[in-house]
Amino acid sequence: MASGMPAKPVDTSRPHPARIYDYLLGGKDNYPVDQAVAERLPVEAVNGAAANRAFMRRVIAWTAGSGVRQFLDIGTGIPTEPNLHQIAQDVDPTCRVVYVDNDPIVLRHAEALLVSSPEGRTAYVQADVLDPETILEQARETLDFTRPVALSLIALLHFVPDDGDPYGLVRTLLAPLAPGSCLILSHLSMDRLTPEQDRTDEYRAAGIDLRPRTHAEVSRFFEGLDLVEPGVVPCWHKDTPEPADSGLPGADSAYAGVAFVR
Repeated sequence: MASGMPAKPVDTSRPHPARIYDYLLGGKDNYPVDQAVAERLPVEAVNGAAANRAFMRRVIAWTAGSGVRQFLDIGTGIPTEPNLHQIAQDVDPTCRVVYVDNDPIVLRHAEALLVSSPEGRTAYVQADVLDPETILEQARETLDFTRPVALSLIALLHFVPDDGDPYGLVRTLLAPLAPGSCLILSHLSMDRLTPEQDRTDEYRAAGIDLRPRTHAEVSRFFEGLDLVEPGVVPCWHKDTPEPADSGLPGADSAYAGVAFVR
């Protein structure tokens, strides 16, 4: 298991998106500061977290079923079974997965829990999405960039403000990937929520940048790629019945899509 840097002490005095997300999913790997933020969020946030997790399960199974055997998952969060590599390796045990996150607590859990199948390989890189070159350098130790790679940016980029150049980050991460690679992305939006359901102020008050984006802004991440039907939509699904979570309040608060590198 690879790591981009030595593990840092866990800062329990400041909330972290990965731990808030863990709490919303019913996990136990969080602290009072994370719980305080999560408990101020509306029920739509809980439903949105569950719907996003369900999207991950659907899209990884579909992508692996489409023949992609390598995955670069940035902003992986605290492990919650089934994990991405378990889903991919259930399709093909030889799949290789690199997890990336900047929270030391995620590293600790990854080292203990993210165990690959004997035929495949799973690695972890402690790094920030704002440092894509480090991510790519470390990922090359596990992934073969001459073959297709699925770049997974699930519920991550709404934590990157405009001055962090989120579109440039995505272009940098996609640039070395071979044709047949794909971008998997979900992103918070306020398009389908009422002002009362807007939770951005709670994050910002806790010192966490949160930048929801419109459908047009999310669609821009896929420019120059071959977008898979049904396009950039809430509760993305492919060749399956409408997901059960799609009718819950807040489940459609994120846009999601998949697109292939030409």
